[in-house]
Amino acid sequence: MPISVSLGLFVLAGVCEIGGGYLVWLWFREGKGIGYAVAGAAILILYGIIPPFQPAHFGRVYAAYGGMFIVLSLLWGWAADGNQPDRYDAFGAMVCLIGMAIIMYTPRG
Repeated sequence: MPISVSLGLFVLAGVCEIGGGYLVWLWFREGKGIGYAVAGAAILILYGIIPPFQPAHFGRVYAAYGGMFIVLSLLWGWAADGNQPDRYDAFGAMVCLIGMAIIMYTPRG
């Protein structure tokens, strides 16, 4: 599988997990209608379906996904709540992406 496709799957999984969780958050914490919770739950199910399409084994995929989740969470918080990441957030996110790339894409012999 090309790295670009794999990265796209990581992004799609992250958007589903964070988006679904955010909808549940809005229902629970902000008093939005039950439709938010139902939609969030459905999107979270999609999140669970996407990672198995990755070519690596479960542990490696989910470990690498953790790095993408951190980056996407910071970006989501910025877009949805206006909490702009600071330079330490950005540096930490870069470290996570480097770790993700090492875990997922380093050739193994």
